[in-house]
Amino acid sequence: MSESKRTPWLKYALFAAAIAAAYFINVEVQTRLGENVLEKMPLERHSLDQAFAKAKAEKKLVLADLSAIWCPSCRSLDKHVLSNATVQKAIEQKYVFARIEYESPEGEAFMERYNTRAFPTLLILSPEGEKVRELPFTTEPSEFLPLL
Repeated sequence: MSESKRTPWLKYALFAAAIAAAYFINVEVQTRLGENVLEKMPLERHSLDQAFAKAKAEKKLVLADLSAIWCPSCRSLDKHVLSNATVQKAIEQKYVFARIEYESPEGEAFMERYNTRAFPTLLILSPEGEKVRELPFTTEPSEFLPLL
């Protein structure tokens, strides 16, 4: 193969490799940012099964949060709303909080059971797992509190 025919393919391959590298680096950065926010979030987090059991015992509802660790909107919800002291207190008085990771077997089962694909998704569930209602997305604690 002549040098002139090889050069365009090499350029395309290098370009594709650069795009792939940028994508994976971005996912890694977004994941680390999400982990940092979750570490600082004061709400006690449970798996969905743990939340149902605790909600039955405490006669509360479950506030289920379907999120992705790398999702900027989910991170904003965690950082600005769910980490707010007033919101935290309101949640802990009425609910047991469950955080479900989108890219997990629990997340897949949650999406199928409650027919949802978007994240973040906040559902209020009975201790038996019945959907009571879905909360609209907001990053403002003052808008979120009345929804509880």
